[in-house]
This record gives sequence, C-alpha cells and structure tokens, in this order.
Amino acid sequence: MNPEYRRSRLVTPGSIAAARAAAVLAVFSGSGFGVPCLYGLWYFSSRGQVWTFLGFPTYGLGPFVDIGIDTSVPLLASFLLVCVAEVLAGWWLWRRRRAGGVLALALLPLELAFWIGFLLPLGPPVGLARTVLVLLGWRALNSSGSALIARSAR
Repeated sequence: MNPEYRRSRLVTPGSIAAARAAAVLAVFSGSGFGVPCLYGLWYFSSRGQVWTFLGFPTYGLGPFVDIGIDTSVPLLASFLLVCVAEVLAGWWLWRRRRAGGVLALALLPLELAFWIGFLLPLGPPVGLARTVLVLLGWRALNSSGSALIARSAR
C-alpha cells in the first residue's frame, strides 16, 4: 500500500481542526503577552520601574520577586523572545508543519516558568489547551512541506 495514501487516511478533519485551533491559541497567547511585554520592556528600560496597567504591575510582582529574581531588561527580553517563538509556532501550526507542534511543546516549560514567575494567570490554561490541541492534531502535521507540495504537483 502506498504510504502517502495510508497517511492521508489517518488525517481527519478533526485533527486538522485541532491543529488550527492550537495555532490560533499560540498566536493569541504569544501576541497577547508579547505586545504588552514589548511596551513593558520599553517602559522599564526608560523609567527603571515596572509598568502598571489598570492598577496592576505588569511583569513585576509574583514568584520571581519572592525568590530574588527582580524584573530586568534581560528577563523581559527573554520573555519577549519566547512570545515571538510562540507566534512562529502558531504560524507553522496553521500551515500544518510538524515543526510548529514540536516548537509549541518545547516552549511550554519556558512559558510556564514565565507565566508563573510573572503571575500571569491566563497563561497556564491557554498553554494546557494548546498542548492538548497540538497532541490531538498531531496526525495532521507534516514533517515538512514536501508532502503538500507533492500532492499539489499531481
């Protein structure tokens, strides 16, 4: 039996939908935390204090402070890079690239550390939902774009 035919039978509309939903959550989370982090990074570097939004300090209080990790430009820049990588994972997931799923799973421990450390309560539930959706949509993810190119060339 042709392996390409067998693989195409394993990909279901549900697995494609799960991969796409994971992509949406990754872009939502990465941009939702990354855009404010970009502003918070600028604010902190120019004023030397944590930005306060609606009366809440952003990226400043929480377990990081409790264990002696003060907010700093490198810490905020690191979180921003993780957010950018999450948006990239979302883009790849949307295009059904397996690298997006791998990146989303690999980023989870880093994201979890930042979400907990900065006391960002929305992060863990979104990250858990994204992880479940990546795993449910795993069959829809291609190891490279070559399978899609080969099918479209026929």
